[in-house]
Amino acid sequence: MKLNKTFLAVAAAVPLFSSAVMADAVSSADLKERVFGSIFAEYYMPDTDKTESAAWNYMEKDWGYGLELGYYLTEQWALRAEYAKLDLSSKLDGSDADGKRLGIAAMYHLAQLPSVYIVGGLNRIDAVRNTTALNLGVGYKHFFNQNFALFAEANRFQGIDKSYADAGIKLGMTYVFGTAAAAPAPAPAPTPVAPAPVAQLDSDADGVLDNVDKCANTPANHKVDATGCTIYQEKMASVGDIDIEVRFPFDSAVVPQSQRVDVENLGAFMQRFPESTVKIEGHASNIGNPAYNMRLSERRANAVADMLKKNFNIDSSRISAVGYGVTRPRVEGSTRAAHAANQRIEAKVTAKIKEPVLR
Repeated sequence: MKLNKTFLAVAAAVPLFSSAVMADAVSSADLKERVFGSIFAEYYMPDTDKTESAAWNYMEKDWGYGLELGYYLTEQWALRAEYAKLDLSSKLDGSDADGKRLGIAAMYHLAQLPSVYIVGGLNRIDAVRNTTALNLGVGYKHFFNQNFALFAEANRFQGIDKSYADAGIKLGMTYVFGTAAAAPAPAPAPTPVAPAPVAQLDSDADGVLDNVDKCANTPANHKVDATGCTIYQEKMASVGDIDIEVRFPFDSAVVPQSQRVDVENLGAFMQRFPESTVKIEGHASNIGNPAYNMRLSERRANAVADMLKKNFNIDSSRISAVGYGVTRPRVEGSTRAAHAANQRIEAKVTAKIKEPVLR
């Protein structure tokens, strides 16, 4: 198939034509939300493959006519439906090759050249054979007043179910129904009122006058900004020891399911404060070999650290784990109660806090 040269020439000439004629009598805003109807004549140019094919009855280029009905959705977008009668004949013997076209299309008017628009849509063409085609084109519409305009448009019709590329050139007239909405009258300028005098007071003695002070009654020893609000600084500081009550089975470093509540609370805290860090300390009761208990306390500390990494996605750079064995007992002695109290995990958490800057 070959794209018609006449179609290309007209499509290229439409934007040039728009700059050579007088300005439109209406603006894009005047057309918004209005219905329009058009009548047109069209010079229709079948694909070269059609003019040389018996399957298409050797159809020849010829004139047609039609009408459109559309609606301006916005200043730039419009929708339309069209019906076209194609008065075609056979190039071979002059026999009838008439047809018709039904289509729906969207129109986009260029922001810098509102009289120029791009159009694209879907068509059902009944000429010798029934086919479906997409169209893409460019047009120019010139308004002489609020309602009447002339337009020129060039389109290419690309077959979907059959392989062809027809072209068409329209010349027509448009009528836009109704009138443009009247622009609201500008509101009168308010009468200037002299500002009331403002007493030059500084009630909280922070050095910022009350008329610009956004934070009244700031403490006398706080440094404030230009709006009278306390200036804060952030720093990393210890928030204290968090006692994790984890009881391990004898000779085990696996955290039992029933003992995970405090570990989960610690993980949730560290997720909430992403700049916090923690030191996990493992301890053991003074039963058995001290060196073994030291290794056992390290495994227990690492078990808690692994839970924070795997279950709460805490980065390993924020966690340290160390075992102290029996060297730091909480309760002295060898009683059953002392052993239970010393077999534990402790956590030291550091987080970012805000402190006021003092004068």
